Amino acid sequence: MPVSPAYRPDPQFDRLGPDFSDEVVPARFPQTVLRWRDQRAAASVGLDTLSDEEWLAHMARFEPLPGNINPPRAMRYHGHQFRTYNPDLGDGRGFLFAQLRDGHGDGEGRLLDLGTKGSGTTPWSRAGDGRLTLKGGVREVLAARMLEALGVNTSKALSLVETGEALQRNDEPSPTRSAVLVRLQHSHVRFGTFQRHAYEEAPERLWALVDHCVEAYHPHLSALEGEARVAGLLEAVSVATARMVAGWMGAGFVHGVLNTDNMNVTGESFDYGPWRFLPFADAAFTAAYFDHSGLYAYGRQPDAGLWNLKQLAGALSAICDTDLLVPGLKAYASAFGDAQRAALAARLGVVPRGPDADKAMFDAMFAFMATSGISWDGFFHDWFGGEASAPRALEGPRASLYAGETFTAWRSLLAAYDPDRPERLSRPVFQAEEPVSLVIGEVEALWDAIDRDDDWGPFTAKLDSIAELESAL
Repeated sequence: MPVSPAYRPDPQFDRLGPDFSDEVVPARFPQTVLRWRDQRAAASVGLDTLSDEEWLAHMARFEPLPGNINPPRAMRYHGHQFRTYNPDLGDGRGFLFAQLRDGHGDGEGRLLDLGTKGSGTTPWSRAGDGRLTLKGGVREVLAARMLEALGVNTSKALSLVETGEALQRNDEPSPTRSAVLVRLQHSHVRFGTFQRHAYEEAPERLWALVDHCVEAYHPHLSALEGEARVAGLLEAVSVATARMVAGWMGAGFVHGVLNTDNMNVTGESFDYGPWRFLPFADAAFTAAYFDHSGLYAYGRQPDAGLWNLKQLAGALSAICDTDLLVPGLKAYASAFGDAQRAALAARLGVVPRGPDADKAMFDAMFAFMATSGISWDGFFHDWFGGEASAPRALEGPRASLYAGETFTAWRSLLAAYDPDRPERLSRPVFQAEEPVSLVIGEVEALWDAIDRDDDWGPFTAKLDSIAELESAL
């Protein structure tokens, strides 16, 4: 392997020992066809110099990377699934393949994971086949790229390889094509990782996990000791989670399955399942067809984040006085409020004016959006830059919707806002009539082209348009 100078292995999780994960043998696939490779993300960890064949050796056949985890490890955890505790969980179709240091950019020096999805059975597969559908992999690439473009903290779909198996699934037409995905993210340590060791009454493991998370992911807490370190970690995770959920709210993203095993200690979007982007402003909109009660609806995501943090606090209470954990939970609300206003201002392309003014403006904005029938992406596309975009918005394809008392009330508040970096308004992506969006109909059309004709052109074109949006924001 031609190792880049940016490649810096650091398999820290491996050092925690066998109580936290299990050695696994990767599946052997009948074929390996590279469908997606994120070169920008690969460059950040020194893997961009791999040839395609070398890439497949590591990202599909899972030959160990130099000086890294060998063999791969399926991580152990529990979790609340739709608020019912499940002690029979763990990595059932994935594993931790490698850990590396970020080589450049804002995150230089961060510990990053390579984690898999669809890489075969593990001790925690239960009755599953340990595989991933190609459609599921395509959807994760799209979701991660769109959220990254919109500035939301997310894992990156580093690699997608089609694997040549015919899979049977109950919730989509079968047989369907198979794939294996590798994601790059800051951490795969879940809230449920702590829950497992609390459930098993293993305080020594909880302490080891706290120390690992502080040293690997929140080193600003390194000077703290004992219960102060535990409380500090909870507060750091609360703030990171609040910022992530606020990012979803600004992006109009609905995760779909916000179980405690789907939230991690660095506040990153990951493990995408039945996600959706909002077609319209609708607090009751859900992503998962099986979420009959709307537990994880768009408007309930902030509450879901806090509820899950409370379960993490419950696990940590095995080694820390509960009173010391309360401030960490309280930090969530203020961090979420600040981050949501910032996320919405960024989506609208305006300079924030302060908590009270921003809240009034955004409340008026949502009041208009909820009653007008305007599309979520269309609205933010039309009004990016605030009042400076009014001529374009009022002459565009959605102009007839910009009328009525709620619109007038919102626009009167918007008038006080300056555009943030007004030069962006001249970028072609904002001069186009239609927005860059990723609603479910578009996703299904992209998949239909792949499934019916093996035509990856629309998928590639969509990724190009998302990259154009990212460069303009």
